[in-house]
Amino acid sequence: MRSVVIARLRAAGCVFAEDEADLLIAAASSEADLSALVDRRVQGLPLEHVLGWAEFCDLRVAVDPGVFVPRRRTEFLVRRAAALAPPDALVLDLCCGSGAVGVALTTAIPAAELHATDLDPAAVRCARRNCAPVGGQVYEGDLFDPLPSRLRGRVDVLVANVPYVPSDEVGFLPPEARHHEPRIALDGGPDGLDVLRRVTTTAATWLSPGGHLLIETSERQTTPATTAMTTGGLTTTVAHSTDWNATVVIGTLL
Repeated sequence: MRSVVIARLRAAGCVFAEDEADLLIAAASSEADLSALVDRRVQGLPLEHVLGWAEFCDLRVAVDPGVFVPRRRTEFLVRRAAALAPPDALVLDLCCGSGAVGVALTTAIPAAELHATDLDPAAVRCARRNCAPVGGQVYEGDLFDPLPSRLRGRVDVLVANVPYVPSDEVGFLPPEARHHEPRIALDGGPDGLDVLRRVTTTAATWLSPGGHLLIETSERQTTPATTAMTTGGLTTTVAHSTDWNATVVIGTLL
C-alpha cells in the first residue's frame, strides 16, 4: 500500500513523496480513508490542509482548509521574538492566521500572556482552538481595531507575519498557496508593504516602553520596511538567517 501511495504522490509532483506517504498513512483510519486523503493531496490541496495540522516550532498546530499554512522560515521570527521577550511578556500576534506564531512564542515563554487578531473569520476560528490551551485570546477584526483598550501601551512583544508578496508576484506563488490560501494572507499590495506600513504607523502606541515589534519580510524589502518603522517612532534593526532564508525587521520603542 505504501508503494502505491508514493507512486501516486510522485506522479502528482510531490517532491517529498515518501515522507508525505508516511504522514498520510499514519493519519488514515482505514484504507478508504487513506484513499480519500491521497485523492485530496493529488488534487493539489496543501498537505497541511489534508492532514489538518502543520508542524511548527516542534508543535502540531491545527490548520483548517482555507487558512494560511505557517511556513518553516517563520520559526526564525519566533526565535528572535523569544530572545527579546521578558519572562512575563504580554504578546500580541497580528495577522495571526492559525495562531501558530503566538502559540509557539507563548509555549517558549510559559508565563506570557497572549492576544491575537485576524481579519479572516476562518483563521480566527482556527486560531481560537490553537490558542485556547495556552490561555490566548483571539479577536476578529482589522489589525489593532478589535483589541481591548486596556492593552494599549502594555505590549512587550508584537509579532506580525503580515502579507508581503507584491500583488504582481502573487501569480508566481506555488499553486497550493494561490488556490487554497486566502489572498489577503499573501498579497501585500503594489510593493508588498501595504500592511507592514499600516502596522508600523500605530504600533508604538501599543508597545510598552522598551517593547519590540518584529515583522517578517523579504531581504529586498529591508530598506523600505526599516524606513516605515523609523517613521513610526521605533529604533530599528534587521536580523537575517541564511539557514532559514528569513529576514525579520525589529523595531524597539525606546
